[in-house]
Amino acid sequence: MSPDHDEQKKIAAILSAYDDLIENNRRRIALLEKMAEEIYREWFVRMRFPGHEQAKFVKGVPEGWSLKRFSDAVQINPAERLRKDEYHPFVGMENLSLNSMYFRSKESRLGGSGSKFRNGDILFPRITPSLENGKRGFVMTLQPGEIGFGSTEFIVFREKELSPEHIYLLSCSPDFRKHAELSMSGASGRQRVSEDCFSFFLIAIPPMEIRDRFVAFVRPMFDEIKVLAEQMGQCVRMRDALLPRLISGKLNVETLDIHFPPSMEESAHEV
Repeated sequence: MSPDHDEQKKIAAILSAYDDLIENNRRRIALLEKMAEEIYREWFVRMRFPGHEQAKFVKGVPEGWSLKRFSDAVQINPAERLRKDEYHPFVGMENLSLNSMYFRSKESRLGGSGSKFRNGDILFPRITPSLENGKRGFVMTLQPGEIGFGSTEFIVFREKELSPEHIYLLSCSPDFRKHAELSMSGASGRQRVSEDCFSFFLIAIPPMEIRDRFVAFVRPMFDEIKVLAEQMGQCVRMRDALLPRLISGKLNVETLDIHFPPSMEESAHEV
């Protein structure tokens, strides 16, 4: 038997509450990412970092900063070993987002070939069109000390002289991505980034004091993004688990005292 009108309205209100929580967290995550990106651009692109008013610039670089190749300041595809007879978290290119750092492994596989990474590493796509489309990932959901592995089409960046947060935000910048795109070669539709290109991308490395202050600003944002994304995932799983029980009537809503959102109250009055 299908739920009557009142029951349908209560079911809609329950599901709407979950949808509102999911959307609210999605918006907060997007805002936090934009804030972190803006701080990065302000400090390291526009060069309006703390104390820039007193800084002396030499050929566009603040005095006390060093100009280095990206490949010297960041570990690229650091060596890791996995036992082939053990299962490990696996990440495919399809798991990465086009507009957010957060992702989660959805399966485990026996250890094998492919990129290998730890928490704090950055996954950068080497293949078209994933690179041009903006695919990106910041590893943050593995267990402490755990190693994950994934697609051979990932290039893994790990901290060396720059913090993970700095590397991630730099890897999302248009200049960095365009530089990688221009190095692509191979058959049409399957072109890949040449890793040698990172030896020709120069970055200004700030003094440790500036690096530490930047981390103090943005790391809490990254931590909050993880918390919000985990909450969002829980809401999605709970909503999806509730839906068939609500529709089938296995979960009785008749006696529940539901507080309807204003939008539902207004639509009810119109009817």
